[in-house]
Amino acid sequence: MKTLFAISLFLIFNQSLFSQVRQLEPEQPPGKANIEDFSWMVGYWSGPGLEGECEEVWMPAVDGHMIGTFRFWENGKLVFSEFMNLIQEGESISMKLKHFSSDLTGWEEKEEWTTFQLIELGNKKAWFNGMTIERDGEKLIIQVNISENGQQRIEKFNYSKNTL
Repeated sequence: MKTLFAISLFLIFNQSLFSQVRQLEPEQPPGKANIEDFSWMVGYWSGPGLEGECEEVWMPAVDGHMIGTFRFWENGKLVFSEFMNLIQEGESISMKLKHFSSDLTGWEEKEEWTTFQLIELGNKKAWFNGMTIERDGEKLIIQVNISENGQQRIEKFNYSKNTL
């Protein structure tokens, strides 16, 4: 009985954790939004993630684009960075990003990028295909579905707002 209870508790917790990050279903249309609806993300954010330290900066939207950068370091050494672009695509938004090693070697091919399509936009919360971004006061919480070696996990970033 205790084992059944423990398994049930694990499944409920696991479902709750993974429901925070949604997936766009086949044939499901992307969510509708305007790039200006993401102004709550603008700022300089930092905090723990990926078992190291992270920083993320988002600039205000210009011409249907909102540009951001990310960097991750561990033990004082830069591991990788990202160039991110929230893009107005018709009535929806996509986040396109490229990863770079510390020597600026790109992870994606020249004509490729990692894309997160908008599913739904709430009040200071956006669900993308594989990622959720939420602002809570002076905190920015990002949860990303990461796949490594055939295993999936949710990585959570808990950022605090900073000044430059």
